[in-house]
Amino acid sequence: MPDWVTQGSNEYAKRLNDGVQLKITEIPLIRRSKSSDLSRVLEKESVLIKEALPNNARIIALEIEGKSFSSEELACKISQLQQISSHLCFIIGGPEGLSQEILKLCDERWSLSKLTLPHPLVRIILLEALYRAWSIINNHPYHK
Repeated sequence: MPDWVTQGSNEYAKRLNDGVQLKITEIPLIRRSKSSDLSRVLEKESVLIKEALPNNARIIALEIEGKSFSSEELACKISQLQQISSHLCFIIGGPEGLSQEILKLCDERWSLSKLTLPHPLVRIILLEALYRAWSIINNHPYHK
């Protein structure tokens, strides 16, 4: 990842460390060329994603067709999910998104935007949204 992604991710990870344990697992992007068989690429990425999925986690795919939330709605949703599971796992797909095989494994599908966003940017947007939801839940002034 570019330095700006690491810096942004680290900033929100640092802010979230009060009561939230965050672990980012990066799956290496499989090389693509003009002649790449994209279905094989997605298949290989799916294997790597499945191997990285934690046990007993609520798995949430980030995809354009998923459910959208306002900041307040996201805070409410996270509060509800905390009653179901102590582990949330978010999956951000590569340039072609996520395979149907991975999407079938997911408990939920969320959307951060109707825009197509590059996955490095999605990481920072997701972490900011989670921090904002945390600040709403904990009456922290960040959201105001």
